[in-house]
Amino acid sequence: MRRTLEGTKIKRQHVSGFRARMATPGGREVLNRRRAKGRHRIAIQAKKLA
Repeated sequence: MRRTLEGTKIKRQHVSGFRARMATPGGREVLNRRRAKGRHRIAIQAKKLA
């Protein structure tokens, strides 16, 4: 049986993926702030299956 609240990869990408960030001025600011801070990952990335 599944839990009540489970996320999906596609929904997560649509909300906080790189292309979603680049689509709006505010999202681009988020990416620029993360770059300036020196973040290793500036946006979430779908996990690759081994």
